[in-house]
Amino acid sequence: MAGLWLGLEGQKLLLWGAASVVSLAGASLVLNLLQWAASYAQKWRQMRRIPTVARAYPLLGHALLMKRDGREFFQQIIQYTEEYRHIPLLKLWVGPVPMVALYNAENVEVILTSSKQIDKSSMYKFLEPWLGLGLLTSTGNKWRSRRKMLTPTFHFTILEGFLDIMNEQANILVKKLEKHVNQEAFNCFFYITLCALDIICETAMGKNIGAQSNDDSEYVRAVYRMSEMIFHRIKMPWLWLDLWYLMFKEGWEHKKSLKILHTFTNDRLIGRSSAHSKNKRRAFLDLLLSVTDDEGNRLTSHALVHVFFFDGWKSVRPATVEDLKKLRYLECVIKETLRLFPSVPIFARSLSEDCEVAGYRVLKGTEAVIIPYALHRDPRYFPNPEEFQPERNAVLERQRLQCDICSHQRASSRTRTNQNSSNNHFQCHLKPAVNSLHV
Repeated sequence: MAGLWLGLEGQKLLLWGAASVVSLAGASLVLNLLQWAASYAQKWRQMRRIPTVARAYPLLGHALLMKRDGREFFQQIIQYTEEYRHIPLLKLWVGPVPMVALYNAENVEVILTSSKQIDKSSMYKFLEPWLGLGLLTSTGNKWRSRRKMLTPTFHFTILEGFLDIMNEQANILVKKLEKHVNQEAFNCFFYITLCALDIICETAMGKNIGAQSNDDSEYVRAVYRMSEMIFHRIKMPWLWLDLWYLMFKEGWEHKKSLKILHTFTNDRLIGRSSAHSKNKRRAFLDLLLSVTDDEGNRLTSHALVHVFFFDGWKSVRPATVEDLKKLRYLECVIKETLRLFPSVPIFARSLSEDCEVAGYRVLKGTEAVIIPYALHRDPRYFPNPEEFQPERNAVLERQRLQCDICSHQRASSRTRTNQNSSNNHFQCHLKPAVNSLHV
């Protein structure tokens, strides 16, 4: 009897203990939710003064207002910046996260020249499964370490060795464009994107993927699809939780595309890591595989992927380095093209402390969304901003305005390491086309 009684009492104690643990966990969860709700409500009230585009709903914010398609959403944001050009900044709520859109040079300068506001946007976390912690996604000391490791590999003399590849792929591009000669106007963006992908893969990894010859390859499809899914997920706060996201069809597509991308890059990394010392013609990947930081750490495969795809993305004779130095007007064309169509049309910082922008108090934790696409169309600095005028760059240089306005990114503490190499890349693209076609 005593044993039976003790057994029953023991079960009661276990049940009581389990119930207590569940109750404590539930109470802790409720307390945390209440604290979060109070903080959210306070932030909502404090940022009420900042102009906005439409009514926002608690928790959802403006998510229901945003276009689903990536291109339509981008046009929607640009339309807001044009409609509210007279307003210094705009507030948007993406779920419970406040964002401020910045498209005036004076306000962008407040963020980019600050030595404290250097944290990458929390939204960049959705890129990490694909790109890892590279220059795009890392921040603070990790970013500084990455940059220090990578800067020597972008030296001009090293990049000279890749001109043959750039010329070869540029000639393929020209043959593609020749099919449209004397035809109706067409959008050449897709052709140039595939050419850039071929150049990046061959110079970076020593692998010719033939994207221009086979624009429907599994790898090319995965790159495009992954980009679309990440952009879509950022706008939809109910898809932010990984476990919940994987319950949807898009989550499974994300997982499948990720496997394709990682398999390709990992196969190239393994092959080049074992053979790069034997090859006379070293791919850019070989150079990156050999660099280390002060502690002897090498770059991870995911970090290398970022360098390639987010920092890098018929002529009488091939272009040479000396040719590129003489193409002054072509350089103006490239700058004007980048003014109208910047390679990074939108990027963001997560504010690490409260700051004042145009007389408005913007709270810590807010995402500062900087829009170069709209910034470069400010009629105060670029009269007739939609017109393509390469000559305006020479005028801006003389007036010293370009350093203050169009070069806002260079003034920040995160100057791009490959700016000159990018211009050389563009010039190698364009020289064969200019020589072959009547533009």
